[in-house]
Amino acid sequence: MGRASDEYERRLERAAELRAFGTAKGAGQEDEDLRERRRKVDSASRADYLIRDAIARGEFDNLKYAGKPIPGLGERYDPDWWIKGLIQRENLTGIGPKAILLRKEDAELDDYLDTLYSEKQVREIIEDFNARVIDARRQLQGGPPVITKTRDVEGEVARWQERRAARTAAAPEPEPEARRPWWRRLWGRQ
Repeated sequence: MGRASDEYERRLERAAELRAFGTAKGAGQEDEDLRERRRKVDSASRADYLIRDAIARGEFDNLKYAGKPIPGLGERYDPDWWIKGLIQRENLTGIGPKAILLRKEDAELDDYLDTLYSEKQVREIIEDFNARVIDARRQLQGGPPVITKTRDVEGEVARWQERRAARTAAAPEPEPEARRPWWRRLWGRQ
């Protein structure tokens, strides 16, 4: 298998050289010189040549961080740098340790409860939240401790009712619309 692939590579090189010279006649001695020079050049020199060639063509002009410090270069090493970068770049939410997610949800829970319409929905949400807090306290997976407190279901329902009553009292009553006769409503005229 190795011998066949070497032969294939040799033929490809030979075809490329013939194409470069145009004919097989002019490739005689120059072909051997070219092969000998290739053998003498090491990988570092080859890479250096390719970089200098790319600079000469202008491929490194107008790069994003040209003349600016590389972000995060002077900071201490963080083994989770790639996942933190992904979360920030993709604006991902809802992932992380349960303790932190529950703290964030606890802070936003009152606003979410205010969007609900019935006591039954409020009770279900609070009971589900309490069950997840208790479940997170039972887990021994490491990470930050769960300091989020469970909520009293009846107390939360009472607070929800008070906030809802305050919103309805603060909302101005709409003025009644002047009633048009039926024939003008039907025809859309005033």
